[in-house]
Amino acid sequence: MEQHKTYAELREELEARYPNSQAAGGVTVDDIIQLRIQNTYDTHLDIARDMASVMRADMAAYDADATKFTQSLGCWSGFHAQQMIKSVKRLNGTTKRTYVYLSGWMVAGLRNTWGHLPDQSMHEKTAVADLIREIYTSLRQADEVALNDLFKELKLATTEETRKAVIEKIDTFESHVVPIIADIDAGFGNEHATYLLAKELIKAGACCLQIENQVSDAKQCGHQDGKVTVPREDFIEKLRACRLAFEELGVDDGVIVARTDSLGAGLTQKVPVSAAPGDLASDYIKWLDTEQITEETPISEGELALYQDGEFVRPRRLPNGLFPFKPNTGRARVVEDCIASLSHGGADLLWIETDTPNVDEIAGMVNEIREKVPNAKLTYNNSPSFNWTLNLRKQVRDQWLEEGKIKEADYPAGNELMKADFDETELGLEADNRLRNFQFDISTKAGVFHNLITLPTFHLTAKSMDELSQGYFGEDKMLAYVSTVQRQEIRRGISAVKHQHEVGSDLGDTFKEMVGGERALKAGGAANTMNQFAAE
Repeated sequence: MEQHKTYAELREELEARYPNSQAAGGVTVDDIIQLRIQNTYDTHLDIARDMASVMRADMAAYDADATKFTQSLGCWSGFHAQQMIKSVKRLNGTTKRTYVYLSGWMVAGLRNTWGHLPDQSMHEKTAVADLIREIYTSLRQADEVALNDLFKELKLATTEETRKAVIEKIDTFESHVVPIIADIDAGFGNEHATYLLAKELIKAGACCLQIENQVSDAKQCGHQDGKVTVPREDFIEKLRACRLAFEELGVDDGVIVARTDSLGAGLTQKVPVSAAPGDLASDYIKWLDTEQITEETPISEGELALYQDGEFVRPRRLPNGLFPFKPNTGRARVVEDCIASLSHGGADLLWIETDTPNVDEIAGMVNEIREKVPNAKLTYNNSPSFNWTLNLRKQVRDQWLEEGKIKEADYPAGNELMKADFDETELGLEADNRLRNFQFDISTKAGVFHNLITLPTFHLTAKSMDELSQGYFGEDKMLAYVSTVQRQEIRRGISAVKHQHEVGSDLGDTFKEMVGGERALKAGGAANTMNQFAAE
């Protein structure tokens, strides 16, 4: 983390400039010290540089001890990110190994000016950088509000011992600013467009860019059908574009996550040119679905032929011009994609988009990758697109059947397993226990450095608004708000219950005092209704 001057260092420096403790115009040294300390970062580019170093240190710690994985939740507003980080600090006393994930899906669905859009790169690319800036503005404001409270405490200190204790808290204050992993989709265009957008995201504060190997103009959500991948050389050029953007802006430790959608992608848009057997292009082409050219099935005018293994073959081509891969080759293509991204593209982390949450499946792929690249590490999407309850219950059932622990008739095989009837059964409890340990298992067994949930705040907002609306517009009226929101805020110690303070009203009062003294018209007087929560 960036090293800031201590309270004592700033006081010594400023009193040397202003021996009478006042600058021109009556500005006091005390006020200058407070504002300097509250300004935890000068620019968002400084944040990107600092947070890149944080991520690198976390990656090294994970290489030494795989239990030290990192986590994030996807946030679609600065307020979501701020409340998440404040909650983590309240829980753990630190934000270490906690990040924010910025999901392209949620930018498309919730943060563009064209309405709710699917995850197909149809939203304005500027919306991604705008959200990064908003998140860091919110996190920095959380710093300002918390530090302002400490300086208020310092002003009220009546003994030197108390002053020293408060100054110690100020000097050791841990910023709410954490790394953001920013989804740049498939780059929103060609490699130059990727580079230009990458620079904007980095200048907004992103220390880590996640990019996928799909075709930009045919991009699909990783959990939908119809995904089309690009040849590996094309993807490597986009990885290089991201690296050059980091280097140009002086973010030397910038992190790139190379995502492969090949496990669920059965199509490619073009056939690359191979210069020699075994190069990246030939390793991509070999997976195309082909058929032999014979006298019975001759090549036709306008068709494409490939020379493979000593004979000419015809790659199958769909009416839309896309080329399908051979069935059941996704796993092998994923392994090759990952090795190429690490070895040729300079990627730092991998992302393998899977269709179910299965530790053994992912560990098997990672072990193959690590035969070529020993320190390969993953970012893994603990996706809301998975039916977690059903998947884990089925996994437990299948394992127990294989072990002879249960009979077929003991538990149903299909979607019936979702029923609440099974919540308190031995199988249901075992599935829940595996859910509780899933991130630990996948990190220690499958090389997952970073666990994230892409869309939790999308689903949380929908669920919470439904819960409140059902009660408020139903029979409970005000009780619905008080019992499900305010009472819980108070009892859980959520600072947002004092909503005026949360958005900086006290911070504003302090500044008014700095410039106006006794003339300051403050919001935080005796008539402020937030005083009802002062004892909480």
